[in-house]
Amino acid sequence: MRRLKLDYASLHKLNPKLIYCSISGYGQTGPSAELPAYAPVIHAASGYEMAHLAYQPGRSRPDYCGIYTADVLTGVYAFGAIGAALHQRRGSGQGQHIDVSMLESMLGLTLNEVQWSQFDVKPTQRPMFGPIETSDGYVMVAIASEKTFRGLMKVIGQPEWISDPRFAIYSDRRENWASLMSGVEAWSRTVTTERCLAALNGEGVPSSAYRTVAEALCDPQLAHRGALAEVEDGGGIFRVMNLPFRMSGAVVSVAKRMSTLGEHTRVYLKEIGLSEDEIAAFAGNKAVRG
Repeated sequence: MRRLKLDYASLHKLNPKLIYCSISGYGQTGPSAELPAYAPVIHAASGYEMAHLAYQPGRSRPDYCGIYTADVLTGVYAFGAIGAALHQRRGSGQGQHIDVSMLESMLGLTLNEVQWSQFDVKPTQRPMFGPIETSDGYVMVAIASEKTFRGLMKVIGQPEWISDPRFAIYSDRRENWASLMSGVEAWSRTVTTERCLAALNGEGVPSSAYRTVAEALCDPQLAHRGALAEVEDGGGIFRVMNLPFRMSGAVVSVAKRMSTLGEHTRVYLKEIGLSEDEIAAFAGNKAVRG
């Protein structure tokens, strides 16, 4: 952008109110600023992949990356920063340059690991949040409070474990987590996933079946919230996700139609004052459609 003279320093002189957001792998300055990066590279560079691997007992090879978390996450941080800058401009009258780092964004996901990397922390024998086996699949159970722990013990028919010295205190419970979850699975393996979830939900224990994306998209909760919207473009009709939040004072749903490539180019060129002959010259190079 500097080479094209479209960087913030150049454009700010023309419009001091400009809010300009740059997203890059490592940030706009520093020894790594010019390094090329895509999401999978940042996943590795941030420690995210190795942190994830630490929760997979018996494994040493990192996962293959197929879901580009860094791209989406960094965009969300940029969205928040732009909103804050717009609010600030209302008072100051001035724009600013927002510099968003993918590396720092991904580090923001490893909250526990950032702390643990600074201290000597003893790992648990079994990760605290993981699948428990049922007779026909797997269920995720998240026990993060005394209430949910007590509820789980009631579900599995082990209420005496609430006062068991191995599990009564949270710190001791972590030390003996493998034994605790083995006891949970002794129950869960005797029931179907459907029955397991019904019992857990009945006692307020956070849980879910492991679903495919296709299965998740069929969730009645998403239908209730209107999470998916139909959009039409030159290729037909398809469904996209609306924004994951709703606002009482604004419409945040997606538009019903998506422009095709180059659909409005001729209109824009006319608006900036180009003649039909000049536009035709572009069209001859297949640069203009519509």
